[in-house]
Amino acid sequence: MTTPLFTRTDTTLGDFSLRPVEPAADATLLHSWVTHPKAVFWLMQDFGLAAVEKEFTRIAADPHHDAFLGLHNGTPAFLMERYDPAHRELVGIHAAAPGDVGMHFLTAPTATPLHGFTRAVITTVMEMLFTDPATHRVVVEPDARNTAVHALNKAVGFEVLRTVSLPSKDAYLSTCTRDQFLATQGDHR
Repeated sequence: MTTPLFTRTDTTLGDFSLRPVEPAADATLLHSWVTHPKAVFWLMQDFGLAAVEKEFTRIAADPHHDAFLGLHNGTPAFLMERYDPAHRELVGIHAAAPGDVGMHFLTAPTATPLHGFTRAVITTVMEMLFTDPATHRVVVEPDARNTAVHALNKAVGFEVLRTVSLPSKDAYLSTCTRDQFLATQGDHR
């Protein structure tokens, strides 16, 4: 098992950590998450196990894209991708500035949801991204129909810049600076 690259403790929900995805070892778990109806906006509903492993192997080999498995109290519970928007996702759509980092995240499907869990996950993701002093702004492009993530993004400081048309969706191009994120943290840490 890979050692976590980042860990934070939430005062009410416990420990959250992130480690690199291991495509072969994690493929079965990730397949169950990305093909679940909850993950419709990940556009992998029809992927077989081999296609999921191939996708995460491709990401692992890409110098501008990384995938991380998120753990909650040591148990796999979420997925995060980090990418360079000057090279992936938003090329030709968003003029990436130095210090921009793109991000996607997905919480695992569960029959027993924890109140505040998704907020704790996105807080963990944002804290990890901002531990790199070179990161000045996080950029996201969630599907315009994904109202749940829009509310969550707003809660941690994201500002919608505009709607953009991507090959697979219309998306809300949104950004969050370190200061915008820190201003939202208050009692939610």
